Amino acid sequence: MEAESTSRARRGLGYAAPRMFDREFWELLSYIVTVIGLPLAIVVFVWEQRRERQQEEEEIHQRLSDEYTNFMKLVLENADLRLLQRGGTPLELSPEQQERRFALFNILVALFERAYLLVHEDDMPEQTRRMWLSWEDFMREWCRRPEFISVLPELLQGEDPKFAAHIQKIAQQEGQRKR
Repeated sequence: MEAESTSRARRGLGYAAPRMFDREFWELLSYIVTVIGLPLAIVVFVWEQRRERQQEEEEIHQRLSDEYTNFMKLVLENADLRLLQRGGTPLELSPEQQERRFALFNILVALFERAYLLVHEDDMPEQTRRMWLSWEDFMREWCRRPEFISVLPELLQGEDPKFAAHIQKIAQQEGQRKR
């Protein structure tokens, strides 16, 4: 009798298959994945993309900062040009010194242009804006120096037009501040 009830149950007469093999169970799981899992995956993806972008921006800023540090080392190696001196009587330079100073200013303008192209945006996020303002401070500092301003138009020939307009605007603002 016991064997008969077991065989009847297996033939579908009162025997329930385990729930994990139930089609409705799998459909329910697919709905859960669709409703919860997919949006969660999208959120994680967007978060990762933002984090990667922020890391890229920080790397760009670090590389540019390293380049500015290298520029300042060049300035120190050429201390006879007195590029770190603010104000005072203008230094009479030999033709060779004038050429070295012009070359250093050329390097500086190329660095400023690179920073402008890589960091500056019209509508910047807060972090990018903070990085950009540090570069703008460097530009303002150099635009206060008469020896830099005197050669700036020549240095800007062939540079990005938007960058050239931006640094000329800074130079004009700094020139008006002096008065």
